[in-house]
Amino acid sequence: QVQLQESGPGLVKPSQTLSLTCTVSGGSITTNYYYWSWIRQPPGKGLEWIGYIAYTGSTDYSPSLKSRTSISRDTPKNQFTLQLSSVTPEDTAVYYCASAPTYYSGSSFSYLGVWGQGTLVTVSS
Repeated sequence: QVQLQESGPGLVKPSQTLSLTCTVSGGSITTNYYYWSWIRQPPGKGLEWIGYIAYTGSTDYSPSLKSRTSISRDTPKNQFTLQLSSVTPEDTAVYYCASAPTYYSGSSFSYLGVWGQGTLVTVSS
């Protein structure tokens, strides 16, 4: 059974780059047709899709975050990483990684079958 685990700093200063890693166990990030996403939820607000990296290595991002976002992967380690640059306090949120067994680019979150437990990132000086 696939499991996902987020890791990274819980506190980031404004203007710096937020970097989080999702470690996948029980399955491979190169498994055909799987899409690996990052999602966040600011305090008191709804879920927001950030972007994905596909089993092929291709990526796509939310238009509202595209200019500041990069998602990459380390295939031997079976990990994928989120980098969000020039952060502000508005980027404070619980960040989740999740997987979908088919193409997924931010539609209903119900298509995401497996989620990590989430990690809180606070942007503050």
